[in-house]
Amino acid sequence: MTASQNPVANLRHDWTIKEIEALFQLPFNDLMFQAQTVHRQHHDPNAVQISTLLSIKTGACPEDCKYCSQSGHYNTGLEKEKLLEIQKVVTEAKIAKEKGASRFCMGAAWRSPRDKDMPYVLEMVKQVKSLGMETCMTLGMLDKGQAQALADAGLDYYNHNLDTSPEHYNSIITTRTYQDRLDTLSNVREAGMKICCGGILGMGETQRDRAGLLMQLANLPDHPESVPINMLVKIEGTPLANVDDLEPFDFIRTIAVARILMPKSFVRLSAGREQMNEQMQAMCFLAGANSIFYGERLLTTSNPEASKDMQLFNKLGIRPLELGGTTDEAMEEELLAAVEHQKTAHLFVDAARAKPATAEVPAACPKRH
Repeated sequence: MTASQNPVANLRHDWTIKEIEALFQLPFNDLMFQAQTVHRQHHDPNAVQISTLLSIKTGACPEDCKYCSQSGHYNTGLEKEKLLEIQKVVTEAKIAKEKGASRFCMGAAWRSPRDKDMPYVLEMVKQVKSLGMETCMTLGMLDKGQAQALADAGLDYYNHNLDTSPEHYNSIITTRTYQDRLDTLSNVREAGMKICCGGILGMGETQRDRAGLLMQLANLPDHPESVPINMLVKIEGTPLANVDDLEPFDFIRTIAVARILMPKSFVRLSAGREQMNEQMQAMCFLAGANSIFYGERLLTTSNPEASKDMQLFNKLGIRPLELGGTTDEAMEEELLAAVEHQKTAHLFVDAARAKPATAEVPAACPKRH
């Protein structure tokens, strides 16, 4: 199979780095066409899932991720905060729902959750879920017991990113191994939760590293249901504050390749959207992105204002995806029904709209509206 052929007849988990690099090397228009074609096979092309992210515990993280303002290893001027009270979290979730979010994500700057914090975290899940929202958390590494407890509380998604390729990983973080991340993903999946897993672009990686990250994600036993693709937000005080900017077309290409490799996943535009103009975001949606974080902040970094997002949606004819409105199965049923309708539409006549035939002129097929 060549990269110029439609690569998605069935879901695959055996992509090679050579195949993925070939996709990256396609002429831009060809890559965008393939990505949009795949996207339309599995998703409503004009619906975008909206999530809101809240930091429930900020700063003083023991990890040394070189991109992160919350790491205790760097002086970024971030004000540390303890774990938020449950009612504060619920209030923020209600506000997010009123603004159109269907999923509420809660993040804590931990290496892994402590036993004394778990009861509060579990109660947050239960109360936010009672609002009729999907729930997501990112709390660091999880063991099997912690993953099962979150699943039992009703948590829908767990976010744990791979960040970059295995080859580039050790230049970004040294306090947690790549295998640690994979083990957490395995524990989450085994507990029955959905996975939100992606990476960050613009950390000095090569195109091969971007291909390597996507290969790791696409070759997991099950594709992540959500794949957040972040563009590095440079933060003063972190080691990556002065790294070279990422070429926008490289970011868009990565979105397109992610869509082709993981056709049923929601590909999310995450951190870095504030640095993207409307045209770049529109190209990302065309490339197959169909999820965003909505609201003014993402944990500790800024995000486009919600009103600007809605203005862009209106310009593009995009609408927020309603919760439960488009599961994979429902989307497939809708597409099949549409195909069947096309096959048989010519057999039916709307009598109310058909013009009466005259004696002189033979009756014609009614005009379609």
